[in-house]
Amino acid sequence: MFLARVTGSVVATHKVASMTGQKLLTVDPLRVDEKDGGKLKPTGRTFVVVDAVGAGEGQVVLIVQGSSARFTPETKPLPVDAAIIGIVDTVQVQGEIVFKNEN
Repeated sequence: MFLARVTGSVVATHKVASMTGQKLLTVDPLRVDEKDGGKLKPTGRTFVVVDAVGAGEGQVVLIVQGSSARFTPETKPLPVDAAIIGIVDTVQVQGEIVFKNEN
């Protein structure tokens, strides 16, 4: 699992039938900033993921990859290898809060 920020969406009008109606989002994985351990920063990579929880742009989310991405009832029949399984409220590292959802 890893943390990521939702950065956008993907629209694909031609796809396999099982993917019809599935929300696809782009996410940038996050890591703790080594210079300022009190915040998260993007890794510079981008992934396309299927959204199983109703996430929106700008939110920090929890991502799973590989076979784990197909372990939810929503994603079990889908040909996916990355899925959003949670919207993050707080991240705490070594006793310090490095992210807090302000919504």
